[in-house]
Order: sequence, then C-alpha cells, then structure tokens
Amino acid sequence: MKITFHGAARTVTGSQHLLEINGSQLLLECGLYQGRRQEAFERNRQLPFDVSKIDAVILSHAHMDHSGNLPNLVKCGYHGEIFTTLATAHLANVMLLDSGHIQESDVQYVNKKHARRGEPQVEPLYTIEDAAHVAQYFEPLHYDQEFEPVPGVIARLVDAGHILGSAAVVLDIDDHGHQKRLWFSGDIGRRGLPLLRDPVLPAEADYMIMESTYGDKPHHSPELAYDELRQVVSRTVNRGGKVIIPSFAVGRTQELVYDLHQMIDKGEIPRIPVVVDSPLAVNASDIFRAHPECFDQQTREFIRQDKHKAALGFDKLTYTRSVEESKALNNRKDPMVIISASGMAETGRILHHLKNNIENPLNTILIVSWQAPYTLGRRLADREERVKIFGEVYQRRAEVETIGGLSAHAGQTFLLEYAQATQGTVKDIFLVHGEDRGAQPLMEKMGELGMRDVHYPEMHSSVEI
Repeated sequence: MKITFHGAARTVTGSQHLLEINGSQLLLECGLYQGRRQEAFERNRQLPFDVSKIDAVILSHAHMDHSGNLPNLVKCGYHGEIFTTLATAHLANVMLLDSGHIQESDVQYVNKKHARRGEPQVEPLYTIEDAAHVAQYFEPLHYDQEFEPVPGVIARLVDAGHILGSAAVVLDIDDHGHQKRLWFSGDIGRRGLPLLRDPVLPAEADYMIMESTYGDKPHHSPELAYDELRQVVSRTVNRGGKVIIPSFAVGRTQELVYDLHQMIDKGEIPRIPVVVDSPLAVNASDIFRAHPECFDQQTREFIRQDKHKAALGFDKLTYTRSVEESKALNNRKDPMVIISASGMAETGRILHHLKNNIENPLNTILIVSWQAPYTLGRRLADREERVKIFGEVYQRRAEVETIGGLSAHAGQTFLLEYAQATQGTVKDIFLVHGEDRGAQPLMEKMGELGMRDVHYPEMHSSVEI
C-alpha cells in the first residue's frame, strides 16, 4: 500500500492524499490550494495525478481547501463516486456553486486588465456549470455506515466535530492478506463547540494521517469566547453603535448566531437586531437547519425548550438575500449586529458595511478568526489607523476587537489527546494540513509523550506502508 501526499503537505491548503491499494487508487479529498493568485491557479489547474486512474474519492468535509477542486476533477474526466456524509454532500454542493461563481468573477476582473494591456484572455479554473456537475457523483452516507470504496477496503465515516457533516475516515484494509487500519482525521474539531457533537477519537489505528494546523498552541475555551462576545456587544450597544463582524459563511456565522440567540434569550445582551448579510451564509444556515442529526445533545435540548423551536432562528434575527436589503442596512442608525462575508474582509458585502461604519467611533469591528497577511482583515486586526476599501482611504475611528477561541480546529492540547487515543497500536503518524510553525512543536510534544514514529511529509512525497 502506498500513500502520496499531493496536497496540504507542509502547508494548510489543497488537501489531496492518494492511496494505492491492491491495484486500485483511492483519493482522499480534492481541495483547492489557496495562496498567491498565479501560483494557486497553476497548482489547481494541473492535477498532480492521472485522473483516469482514480477509482473512488472520499471527502471528509465541505471546506474549499478539502472539496474545492472537485469540479476540476470531474471536468478532467472523473466520473466515479464521491463518498461523504449526507450533510457534507448538501453543503458542498452549495459551496462549490459559490466557488464557481468566484472563479468566473475573478477571471472577469483579470481579463479586463489583460484586455487593456493587449494580453490574451484566460479561462476560469471552472465555472458554475462545472461545479453543478459534481452533485451527481456524491454518494451520501450516514455516520458509521460501512461502505467499500475500492476492493479490499471497508470504510466508515465518524464525526470529526469540525463543521456540519465533517468526518474522519476509517479504512480497514486487506492489503494482499495483511489487515491494516488507516485513520484519516480530516480536520479535527474541538470539544464544547456550539451546535456540533464532539469529535470521535481514533481507535486501534495502525497508521494515521492527521492534521496539525494549530499544533503550536492550545486554544482559549469556547466559554471564554462566548463571554468576550457578550462583553463586546453589550459595550457597543450601550454607546449606541453597531457591531460589524467579518465572518466565514460556513460554521463561524452559525456559531455566532447560536451564541447571540442564547444571549438574547437569557437577557445577557439587549434585544437588538441581528442581521446575517451573506448569500452563502444564508444558504448554509438553511442547510444547518435541515440536518439536526449533526447537532449535539445540548443544542437539541435548547431547540426543544426554545420558544422559536430553532437554534438558528429567532425573532430578532434577519437573513438578507437581496442586494436591496443589504444596502438598506446602511441607512439604519439603531444599534445592531451585522455578520457578513468574507471572513478576511477581502470580498463581498462586508466591504460595504465596513466602508459605511469604520469612521464612526460608536461602532465596533469584531474580528473572530485568523486573518491572513496583507488582507484587509489583518490590517483591521492590527488596528491600522488608515485602510483602503474599494480603493478609497478611510480613517478608522471604530473600535476594533478580536476574539480568540472560536476556531473550529483543535488546538495543541486536543491534538495530543487525539494522537494518544491510538498510541497503543499506531505504527506511524503522518502530520498534514499544517505549516512548520504548527507541525514542528506538535512533533516535539508527541515525542515527549513517547510517540517516536511521527513524520511530516513533503509535498508529492510517497511512503509505502
């Protein structure tokens, strides 16, 4: 059996791991590499394997760095099954369509520049139509339902607790008469996150491919993040301002809505309007509501007792769909919370809300996730006094606050617990989906706990097991 690490190797994006087993080829994930525009386009366009030889695909969850290159895979001739959970199939379809729209829009922008320079036009990585073709290949499964993706492999998907429908992949393999269990973690969630069940720990694995994104540090607790959010909202509302939150449309937005719902119900913050202004976030929230089987017991109990009988719906909450509804928010002066995409404030409706609110000292811009260097979100998180939005310079007078502890990824403490859960049987652990700063400290800690055979594979490297 051979594993080749074609993506998310020594980086955190573009997850693609190719397994060669008994003459079959099984692809775990087909994610987009995200980085500098030209490099990302070239790496995503050129798939690093022969598509015609891929027999099956297993998808752990719907985030673009895991699923986002599936339209290109299908476009290049893959017509096999894509095994995943029911909720992931539902969510990934919406997110891939949105990604197709972004691919088309980005190319339109680039081609305008090319036309002015007399340079040749470029094609998008894939289109909305290409993205729409993927849905027919999804093979939706329940958690713990056994399936045979390729001959000699019995697989199960177990709850990863990361986002709606996320899963770790358990592969029980008959490798020419030798029995092996390979555990692929996907992205590992955290205990105690809003809405979702806690991650299932690995058991009796012989080999493990494991994420290491935040292997360098533990996270603040979700309870502390909840309290920080309550304080920020209360302080801003008391002075008559708005709270503007750039937020990822899937996962983070729904957690914020659930927390604010609880705060209003308990009287911990005033009964102010809460607006979700992102078409993708609105669609994703609809899908969350359609999959209560993914909710944890605490959320189910909350829904049972709640007067609205909903986690993501209450009388002060509005989901905007139209551009007109979004623009109308700019004319409102009353205190409110506006949650909008993108999470790093680079594109989308959030830019309009920032433009219209950043110079008012009554308002707060709340940063709730990691911000990549050179993004507007990072400049805001760094509290720069002057920032550009749509090419215009704005004086930042609004308060800026940041909240840690909302990450959907496990921190160092839980990553170590995850690895230790199968320490008695595991022979080799391969750390992926992490940069050096995350993986190296994690490897050191694992070594201190007696886990010696821990590897950090390079991109496109292979290993026989």
